[in-house]
Amino acid sequence: MSKKNFNLEFDKEDDILYLTRGGLTKEDTSEELGDDVVIWRNKKTNEVSGFTVLNFSKRSSKKTGKVNLPIEFELHPLI
Repeated sequence: MSKKNFNLEFDKEDDILYLTRGGLTKEDTSEELGDDVVIWRNKKTNEVSGFTVLNFSKRSSKKTGKVNLPIEFELHPLI
């Protein structure tokens, strides 16, 4: 298994957060999860390639800087 880091990119003008795992390719397809969140998966492996979050800054608490997203995932250590 190859190690891939997630990259964060925020488009301030359009208020969109992109979270990708090594970048998206033509093998990736999107599915809307609802609440302005899109998940990207590789068509062949079904692995998650990234997320797109629309209206990102509207989710942020100005006082704490915390953001809640309707995404659930598991993290596994690389050994």
